Amino acid sequence: MASKLALLLILFSVTISQVQSYTNYTVGDEIGWFDVLEKPEVDYRTWAAGKNFSLGDFLIFNTDNNHSVIQTYNFTTFKSCDYADASDSDTVQWSIADPSSTSPHPVSVVVPLVKTGPTYFFSGDYDGEQCQNGQQLQIMVEHGQGLPPSLKDPSDESPAPTSPSSGGDDDDDSVPDTLVPSNFDNTVSDDTNTTTHDSNGGASSLVLEFLGFHLHQLLIALGILVSI
Repeated sequence: MASKLALLLILFSVTISQVQSYTNYTVGDEIGWFDVLEKPEVDYRTWAAGKNFSLGDFLIFNTDNNHSVIQTYNFTTFKSCDYADASDSDTVQWSIADPSSTSPHPVSVVVPLVKTGPTYFFSGDYDGEQCQNGQQLQIMVEHGQGLPPSLKDPSDESPAPTSPSSGGDDDDDSVPDTLVPSNFDNTVSDDTNTTTHDSNGGASSLVLEFLGFHLHQLLIALGILVSI
């Protein structure tokens, strides 16, 4: 009987693992999104190594208003560290730096992954200096389980590029500006990388139905095993 219960537990564990999920990645982990002149330990190539990026995942860039987040699918734009002549069809300016700011304040930028293949990020201000000094990231995005419904049409769902506020003496430096797409529904926890289910359209209830259905099947199987 014990061996039959063990078999049931194994089958149930496999069933749970079949419930797919999306992941939020904090770029650079606790270091954040900076260049080596400000944080000499940054190494985004090493950070990205071994990670599996898929459609529907989100990248979270924790930086400040003296650094920008540029996303491009164009390798030439990426290597030049310059997006001045880039096409709107392959390059997105998610945030811009504010050279006039004398007191930098935190900024968090959330970027959805909506296209398979190589994807590039860099800080493109200050004549490309920050990008040339290590503030650049190259990843490969796989199809995975595909886009969740909330990201199926990014031209409608994703916001236009937004500039963070310049900040001032009255800003609360402890609270970052947060630039978040309207379709960002992956819950961000205290963990560096969090895995969550898409919450659009009552995903939680669908997951429960899924588990309930398979649990019912497994209980039937248990009944068969007991009768043997």
